[in-house]
Amino acid sequence: MEKSTIANRYSPEVRARAVRMVLEHQSSYETQGAAIATIAPKIGCIPQTLAVWLRKAAKDAGAAGGLTSDERDRIKLLERENRELRQANEILRKAWHQLRREGFDVARCTVARLMTQIGLRGAVRGKVLKTTQSDTAPPCPKTR
Repeated sequence: MEKSTIANRYSPEVRARAVRMVLEHQSSYETQGAAIATIAPKIGCIPQTLAVWLRKAAKDAGAAGGLTSDERDRIKLLERENRELRQANEILRKAWHQLRREGFDVARCTVARLMTQIGLRGAVRGKVLKTTQSDTAPPCPKTR
């Protein structure tokens, strides 16, 4: 999903300035909500938006419980990578089963090698460690 351009209407500097203004001037008001209601129109946003920015700033500063923005982004990245690996493993498994149904008794590593040759990626966790240098001079033996 792509984020809406409306959600990104305010730059991070404007958001930080608005949060800073609320934190600096909230002692002049009875409640933080009153400070938010007064400052939000000056920024050009609604009070609920400014309240969300304040909660996010508190989480990022460690003042409130919950995940920080960096942690949330890292979790999203890891979940996406995990999903891609599961899909790649499923493709590899299906290809292996199809070859076995067609009578080709091949190892899964052979399927992975063939998939690599045609541009499909199987499961790769972490950095791929290359332990040997292949000799391209002799032809590769054919698989069964």
